[in-house]
Amino acid sequence: MESALARDIEKESSILDFEKSCQDFLRSRQNSGITPRELGIFFSNLNVVGSGSSASYHLTFESFFNPRHIYDFLNEFLRPPRKRILEGFEGVVWPGEMLRSSSAVHPQAVPRSSRLSCQTHSFSSVEGSIHLGPFNPSEISSHFRGDVTYCPEEDIHFPTLTVQQTLSFAATTRTPRPQKFRNEFVDVLQNMLGLSHTRSTIVGNESLRGVSGGEKKRVSVGEMLAVRSVLGCWDNTTRGLDSSTALELLRHFQRATSPLNQDEGRLTTVMALYQASDALYEVFDKTCGLYEGRMVYFGPAHRARAYFEEMGFERASEGQTVGDFLVSVTDSKERIVRKGFESSAPRTPAEFAERFLKSELGRVNREEMEKYRQEILGTGSPKSSTQDTTEGNTASPKAQQLKARYMESVAQEKSRSLPKTSPFTVSMWAQLLALMKRRVHVLRGSIGDQFMIFASFVVFGIVLGTVYYNSPEFTDAYFSRAGALFYTVLFLTLSSMSEIPVLFSQRPVVIRQYRSALYLPFLEALSQTLVDIPISFFTTLIYSIIIYFMVFVRSMSAAVGSPAPAQTLAGVALLALVLYTGFALPSPNMIGGLRWITYLNPNRWAFEILMSNEFHTLNATCSNLVPFGPGYSDNPNVSLANQACATLGKVPGQSTVDGNAYIDLSYQYKYVNSWRDLGIVFAYGVFFLLLLLLFTEINTWIATQREVTYFARTSSGVSPLLTDNKTGDEESGELEKGSLAVGGHTAGSTTTKDNTKPASATGPNTQSQPRKILTWHHLTYDVPIARGTTRRLLDDISGFVALGKLTALMGASGAGKTTLLNTLAQRVSVGVVSGDVFVDGKALSLDFQAQTGYCQQLDVHLPTCTVREALSFSAKLRQPKHVPAEEKEAYVDTVLRMCGLENYEHAIVGSLNLEYSKRTTIAVELAAKPELLLFLDEPTTGLDSQSAWAIVTFLKELAQEGQAVLCTIHQTSAELFNMFDRILLLKRGGQTVYQGELGSHGRSLIRYFERNGARPCPADANPAEYMLDVIGAGAGHGNTNAGTDWHKVWANSPESKELDQELDIILENGRKDSDVEGNQARRFNSGDFASSWYTQMTTLLKRDFQRHWRDPIYLMNKLMLNLVGGLFTGFTFFKAPDTLLGTQSKVFAALQCN
Repeated sequence: MESALARDIEKESSILDFEKSCQDFLRSRQNSGITPRELGIFFSNLNVVGSGSSASYHLTFESFFNPRHIYDFLNEFLRPPRKRILEGFEGVVWPGEMLRSSSAVHPQAVPRSSRLSCQTHSFSSVEGSIHLGPFNPSEISSHFRGDVTYCPEEDIHFPTLTVQQTLSFAATTRTPRPQKFRNEFVDVLQNMLGLSHTRSTIVGNESLRGVSGGEKKRVSVGEMLAVRSVLGCWDNTTRGLDSSTALELLRHFQRATSPLNQDEGRLTTVMALYQASDALYEVFDKTCGLYEGRMVYFGPAHRARAYFEEMGFERASEGQTVGDFLVSVTDSKERIVRKGFESSAPRTPAEFAERFLKSELGRVNREEMEKYRQEILGTGSPKSSTQDTTEGNTASPKAQQLKARYMESVAQEKSRSLPKTSPFTVSMWAQLLALMKRRVHVLRGSIGDQFMIFASFVVFGIVLGTVYYNSPEFTDAYFSRAGALFYTVLFLTLSSMSEIPVLFSQRPVVIRQYRSALYLPFLEALSQTLVDIPISFFTTLIYSIIIYFMVFVRSMSAAVGSPAPAQTLAGVALLALVLYTGFALPSPNMIGGLRWITYLNPNRWAFEILMSNEFHTLNATCSNLVPFGPGYSDNPNVSLANQACATLGKVPGQSTVDGNAYIDLSYQYKYVNSWRDLGIVFAYGVFFLLLLLLFTEINTWIATQREVTYFARTSSGVSPLLTDNKTGDEESGELEKGSLAVGGHTAGSTTTKDNTKPASATGPNTQSQPRKILTWHHLTYDVPIARGTTRRLLDDISGFVALGKLTALMGASGAGKTTLLNTLAQRVSVGVVSGDVFVDGKALSLDFQAQTGYCQQLDVHLPTCTVREALSFSAKLRQPKHVPAEEKEAYVDTVLRMCGLENYEHAIVGSLNLEYSKRTTIAVELAAKPELLLFLDEPTTGLDSQSAWAIVTFLKELAQEGQAVLCTIHQTSAELFNMFDRILLLKRGGQTVYQGELGSHGRSLIRYFERNGARPCPADANPAEYMLDVIGAGAGHGNTNAGTDWHKVWANSPESKELDQELDIILENGRKDSDVEGNQARRFNSGDFASSWYTQMTTLLKRDFQRHWRDPIYLMNKLMLNLVGGLFTGFTFFKAPDTLLGTQSKVFAALQCN
């Protein structure tokens, strides 16, 4: 009890520390003459319309040539279908209030949050009225954009930046304060979010190991908090966080939103939240319920449950959370109507919306709106328009006062060098310095990539230098010298193309931060250029020195600074203009109608600089005097007066050819033009830099992709989702009365949580052979970190996965759950792993990974394949080769039914929503028929409660059919938690806290903790939240040593000793079956791959062909590139004469075709 009390005190201390930091920050603002400001939200008759249907056919290469498809495409382009996303929304969120938005359909809450944050670029039209404080959205977007921010669900950052650098950058660009204050503010954020121990760890991404998924989510939250917005819109902010950390985070939000002293400034928080526990739900002041785009509730959060119960609905069980209950009410398959309310309970979205408008809470909501109109907007009657409507033609005196006060507060905080209308906080110079500093940090974090770029320059310089090594000082080497210079310019030009994917990968971050008013996008591009210039100069200088000394060996030429002007050429020219550099086809021989291109080509001027600088001091001996041969070369009477040099630039009577004369006659280059050419090159550099800055600024408003499910055209029929005949359309009210669930039953069916029950009882592994058990013993994992030290991620973990039972792997964010899965699945490649992993007491066989399935947290698929094709690919290549192809395809049908993907079998995987993408991930692994185990990493993260229930129910059925399942899970409700049979609970540091049976409603787990000194678990508490709270899983106190050491308690407990005995029995029984060496030999002799080389080749070729066929934009670009390139090359060398120079031109033309 004392430890529990100490932990409660510690949690409260963490919250009070954050509140004190917020108060200190606000007081410092007031002491500096900055008055606090706040924004409420008012919206009336809000309608949001998106473009595109919910399902459509996917374009292929054939679509560009099929007249019917062309007509359909043009018709959709000219008259795009529209769908109403939100309809009839109205309400008020006052400063100091927190609003939760929820929906049975995941994407519906997103447009609402983004619309309230004035980010409407992805919608076709927005109708109605929205005001943020006394301002309309256009005023906010233009002048106060940084005060209203939107935090998306996806965590996208610069992967090579550390946590400290990411948060410091946001604070620097939004806080015009001394550096000391910014550092203290960032430290407060890191302590609050439990990121102090990761401050020097890079954020990472899918390909670069960094912080964990939960920690990355907290980095996203910290970045938005560092922006210090007045109104924050958050999309599924607690995704990937454990319930204790999520609750602690929301309490911090609550303290920041509504401080004790309201004169210090209040915030406004709007959050779309899924799978919210009752503890999380109670943090919010208001909640908004959505049903297919209609508002069915808006009001106090504590009255929502009673409102729907009075309407006639009831909870599925006593353990169902309020959030899940509100979502289930808006799902026709989930809601349960009490007896006696069959005829009065609403069924369609329109009926729900109408019922709310006529209710007492609806009347209260309208009264609040009227109060807002009178006090903030004025006394005008409500109006609506297609965009930003200002209600009331005459603003009230208080409204004018609020506007003036708000603008004064913004001006007080803003840098004096900025215009009053600027939405940014710090000056452009400060933004540029911060961006340059960040660019340096990005490059330092990717030092390995920078070294590879440098090495590629060195290697290519050596290769090119050795080709033309020590060219002789004769005229027959003139052409090869020019070739060396040409390829030097060409390589520098092509090397700049590597910047294209880098710029595209950074664009989402730049756009998001621009919309949060951190900086101007063109300054980001300028900072990259300024930081990269010294690096590019040094890299290119080393490359040029290698070329210069290996090709041009004369000491006199070393004194000429010819390479220096060429250093500015990297990344300027385009490949299409290489032909007009002047080497392959000199300017005098170009077609007159195309010669103008060479003057627009910066490579042409750079090439002239290099050529004139190199050939200026050359006076090479003629290699081919004519006449030449017997009777001339050995005849002393034949002098130079009777011979002439066959090289351009020769002078009668001389055996040498001046380099200046050679380049003048061959290329029309002159040494006197070098400085002019250098000026032109610099002018081009400035011109292209200005274009870069301009396009960077313009492209910040690129629209996001539409949420449309695409289907492949097949001969097997049309997907039901593409048909317009929707059976039982609730929106039109066509459902019969008998289909309404009454007391948990419908006419002819049962309303349960399981709406994806498999059509077949045949599971993935119904084979009669005995199943194998995976065990691990004293597993420890250390990874190297900075300065030769290591960090222990897993610490002496032992356990097993029981057959026929669903095992949960849970713990605090960053406790090592994903690391343990990767270690057990043999997927770690760095660090040191100690301990043993056995299958039935034997060492892992060579095909261990083929016997397991692994579902990653991120759904990684080939985006152009269909669901069926993805499953077939897995079945063909991962099931044993002796299984007939027909049987594999039949099993794919079974898996499709099991996963509820029958209607989506021809859907393009890259267009699926989050739930069906997760289902596809699981189905792909099941299609491989894993004999041993199925690993899943957070399969319910990011899903709404109904989708999460469907996924876990499906996993439960797999376990009951004999499949061993081990999965990590976060923020599970009590109902969902009760679906699991066993649990492995970890604390920070990768240490075991408990492992064993859960018992009914987690009673075995609860008794264990209560018996060892934990506080009693309340009867209505969620066991999943209780256990995390007991072990101290919150972010703010995760690194403390206060309280009970639950790992030591576990190590000394009877349950731990019982687990060791079970492991010994499994090892003993397994080793009796067969001998280890014999099993390993048989596995090795069976081959390294499940399928033959021929099967692999044909399957991969087919998939690659389909990938290109379904990417018509790529193929059309390739087609146009070849077509235009062929015409361009053909016209360039049009009718080349049958001369020596003409033949040379034909050779270059043939080279270009390759």
